[in-house]
Amino acid sequence: MTAVQDAPSKEIGRDRRRKEDQRLITGRTRWTDNITLPGMLHLAMVRSPFAHATITSIDTEAAKAAPNVVAVLSGKDFGDELGVCINAWPITPDQKAPGHSPMPADRVAFAGEIVAVVVARSAAEARDAAELVDVEFDEQPAVIGIKNALQDSVLAHPDLGTNKSALWVFDSADAGTGSDVEEAISKARADGIVIEREFRQQRLIPAFMEPRSVVVDPTGEQITMYSATQIPHILRFALAATTGVPESKIRVIAPDVGGGFGGKLQTTPEEWIAWAVGRRLGKPVKYTETRSESLMSAHHGRDQVQTLTLAADKEGNVTGFKVHLDADLGAYVAIVGGGVPVLGAFMFNAIYKFPSYRFECQTVLTNTTFTDAYRGAGRPEATYAVERIMDDLAAAVGVDPLEIRERNWIKHEEFPFTTVAGLEYDSGNYEAATARAKEVFGYDELRAEQKRRRDEGDRVQLGIGVSTFTEMCGLAPSRVLGSLDYGAGGWEHASVRMLATGTVEVVTGASAHGQGHETAFSQIVADRLGVPFEDVEVLHGDTQIAHKGLDTYGSRSLVVGGEALVRAADKVIEKAKHLAAHLLEASEDDLEFAGGRFSVRGTDSGVAIQELATAAFAAHNYPEDMEPSLDAEATFDPVNFNYPHGTHLCAMEVDTETGEVKMRKYTCCDDIGNIINPLIVSGQVHGGLVQGIAQALWEEAVHDESGTLVSGSFVDYLLPTAADTISFDVVHTDQPSVCTTNTLGTKGVGEAGTIASTPAVVNAVVDAVRHLGVDDIQMPCTPERVWRAINSGGKGGSTEGAAMPHFGDDAGGGNQEMPGTSSTEGAGA
Repeated sequence: MTAVQDAPSKEIGRDRRRKEDQRLITGRTRWTDNITLPGMLHLAMVRSPFAHATITSIDTEAAKAAPNVVAVLSGKDFGDELGVCINAWPITPDQKAPGHSPMPADRVAFAGEIVAVVVARSAAEARDAAELVDVEFDEQPAVIGIKNALQDSVLAHPDLGTNKSALWVFDSADAGTGSDVEEAISKARADGIVIEREFRQQRLIPAFMEPRSVVVDPTGEQITMYSATQIPHILRFALAATTGVPESKIRVIAPDVGGGFGGKLQTTPEEWIAWAVGRRLGKPVKYTETRSESLMSAHHGRDQVQTLTLAADKEGNVTGFKVHLDADLGAYVAIVGGGVPVLGAFMFNAIYKFPSYRFECQTVLTNTTFTDAYRGAGRPEATYAVERIMDDLAAAVGVDPLEIRERNWIKHEEFPFTTVAGLEYDSGNYEAATARAKEVFGYDELRAEQKRRRDEGDRVQLGIGVSTFTEMCGLAPSRVLGSLDYGAGGWEHASVRMLATGTVEVVTGASAHGQGHETAFSQIVADRLGVPFEDVEVLHGDTQIAHKGLDTYGSRSLVVGGEALVRAADKVIEKAKHLAAHLLEASEDDLEFAGGRFSVRGTDSGVAIQELATAAFAAHNYPEDMEPSLDAEATFDPVNFNYPHGTHLCAMEVDTETGEVKMRKYTCCDDIGNIINPLIVSGQVHGGLVQGIAQALWEEAVHDESGTLVSGSFVDYLLPTAADTISFDVVHTDQPSVCTTNTLGTKGVGEAGTIASTPAVVNAVVDAVRHLGVDDIQMPCTPERVWRAINSGGKGGSTEGAAMPHFGDDAGGGNQEMPGTSSTEGAGA
């Protein structure tokens, strides 16, 4: 039996190294691809090289004759047995969405779509045999790019009759949350400022560390699927809903998962195919994608054209903001892909008191890899747009970018504040976050240096970028999701089990893929129950152990899953109090609970909660009205989103002769409410910053005119390493604006760095050369694009015969201009 130990005085707020790191960083764990089952077979996928084609024939004879090949199967071999990849978020009743078979039998709609699967006794033999499958295609015209899709001259899915999937509109005048935006714009054209811009959110690839992998074991009473997924519970439901197998007969296990960033928030064709093959053959099967397959066919993110109109008076007070998005869904409407831009709809107003607002989003289908959630999911896109155009407003008025923001932001004494988009921000202090960021960054000193460099005509100019952001996270109140036609809820479930030896098992429906859940949740429960941190074990990721849950995305694990844990722990305390009163022969009203111990007020008499766990297990002496158990569970459905915020400041140096960009300094002050583990928070912020900076400077998924992914390897798709970045200054406000709708006062942090950093970096690059007539540079801000913007009158377009400098490794790693990515001119006021 475990001896009762004194609990630490406080775990919350303490830097704790992650207890899961030892197994993760040494490889002493179970990644999906490590799993080997008796008699297991291996799968290899045959993928279309064409973006749009009909399948005329598939010859599998040579592949079937290859060594140790067990079966070669096509879509026609399965029929309806494969099920269908689901679309859980039809954002409008008239949304057009093509059927999405995991393995189509007659037509492919993007390069990389699966047309056949080879089953062999080893992965190498399966891959070798896959090359022997002879597929005849009749290539069809493909539609690539948003603007081409809008023309409907070539159709991604001819049977739909259009590439336009859905038009979703929010208007503050209609909703009663603001005035008429067209009236505000008209008035500003007559006597104020109107800024019109078109920004491009390029397509990105999540590029998680661990490629996707799936193992299906159909040999037991239940069918078990192991998958490198963020959403084991949703995956289980989707399998049951689309394949006819009762949910009780399905067990989904997400072992340790090596990153996701939204890229594993998906029910994938590969999972469905492995499921169908395993069931058909009655043997365990495994599929693990190659990195090339991952880049080509795992879902992509972002990919929007943003058309913006901002109206303001002459002093820079915004009077109206109109947003039109055209968003590329790719070839299919993925599980939540259609709704990702809608999440952004509520964040284009950001931290500002805009009096009028209209948002509309047109989603389109193209013959490219389907898009879906990528870290931040709609919120980074919105923040980029509003923070970029606020810099333009500052330039038009002739004031500092921070000053124009302060004129328009919500003051701390105005919270709670209902925004023009209809959300209630419960707390915030933008003044405090900005003041702290400016202090650490050395804002005034860097502005003075910038002026000196401009006055001296320095070849290397300094730019300072600002991004003041908030986000809606903690997805999400179920009623809100229901009002948006989302197919599931936003609650989370947790259980707390007091074991006989005095240790604690915590079961959570939130499924980790690198966030540190086991450590942070242990700290919460240790503090709540007054037990040692080391005595708490966190279980997750298995639908048979964590039987209820809605998984991990949208910065919800702590603020929703953690709150469920708190409520379950509080129920344990209430049960334990009843038992303690019985054993101590005292009234419950006379008991105090602190440090894991119940004491009779005014006496030395008391008992530890761990001793009570042993007493409940023995069940020799307990109240007649009580079951012999202290275990409890809780389900928490948030009543509101929560709203972390912050100010990010970036200094960039730009060589005006070569276009080379170099980061000088980056400071962020994030207000995320009460912090459970500062060390984990810093890690989350650092990772998020690098992902957002990478969009600004390096990453872009590009398809050529035929639909081939030309950035299909890490040679062409540029992921940064530690050598490409700098040390960041990550700070927080001294008195955080705590969330008022959860017990812990916490706010989400997992997406904050990605949301805020992209506009901060691009604003800094543009700021460095704005005095040269540049008002926009399309992401990623490669040396070539920066040079072109400087040398084309600030339009960022062609150089019209101007001599190009050489861009070698010393000018940004040799980034090259890619097809179809020329910058678009924005019209100023």
